[in-house]
Amino acid sequence: MTSVNPEARGARESRPTGFRPALARGILRLPVYLLLAVASVFSVLPFLWMVIASTHSTPELFGTPLPVLPGDQLWENLARLQESVNFSQVMLNSLGIAVVYTVFSAVVSVMAGYGLATYRFRGRGVLLGVVLVTMMIPMQVLLVPLFQMMASAGWIDSYQAVILPFLANAFGIFLMRQSFLDFPVTLIEAARIDGAGELRTFYRIVLPVARPQLAALVIYTFISQWNAFIWPLLMLNTEDRYTVPVALNTMIGMSRVDYSGLMLGSLLATLPLMLLFLVFQKQFVSGLMGGAVKG
Repeated sequence: MTSVNPEARGARESRPTGFRPALARGILRLPVYLLLAVASVFSVLPFLWMVIASTHSTPELFGTPLPVLPGDQLWENLARLQESVNFSQVMLNSLGIAVVYTVFSAVVSVMAGYGLATYRFRGRGVLLGVVLVTMMIPMQVLLVPLFQMMASAGWIDSYQAVILPFLANAFGIFLMRQSFLDFPVTLIEAARIDGAGELRTFYRIVLPVARPQLAALVIYTFISQWNAFIWPLLMLNTEDRYTVPVALNTMIGMSRVDYSGLMLGSLLATLPLMLLFLVFQKQFVSGLMGGAVKG
């Protein structure tokens, strides 16, 4: 009879049973990880080039060899950017428009989504269908009638013309409706029996449950309004009222383009969005996923 070493047998028994399957899964997933790593590098390269280009002059960007390290023209480019488009002012314009639009659009989306999810009334399905159909209408189709409406109201070259026409966001209404669908109606009825009004019931009981979806909606709305270009371009005529995308567009001339200034302006315009997403990325992802799985 062959004797077995007790220490070797104990070592085999102490080894985790799932060690080999986990190692095999890791080896099988290695190509996927490598592909994701390469894709991440390629996705970062444009932003890295924008950082490098913003620190060089325009002739250096077209010189040989191509610059691969940051240069020493950052402050010169910043001064030229400020002088050409008054960049600090247009940043404040974009920030103010985006914040005001985000707040009021979120209020409209939350209230409309709550009404469509919890109230039972005739034509509710038809109304929801109309809201969803508006998502399929291209914005270019709406430009001419909206422009005529703003001109009739005397709102051309005003901030309310940029903000008001798109406050009712179909995507936001649908997202908030999905977040309120599974909320227990019995809690709302209990609050009403206890004497709570509709607004108090909504803000104290219902709305806290939808915080992830609301955070996702706020981030999405702010980013979309910050990057809006066509409608502010049509509405705003005064340079001091321009938003960041409109102001950067004015730097593209017929015979000369200040590429280094454009790169610096694009970099400065991107940083607030990146910071906003990095701070609230968990709420953004959980909010979108939470609204997607509810039917």
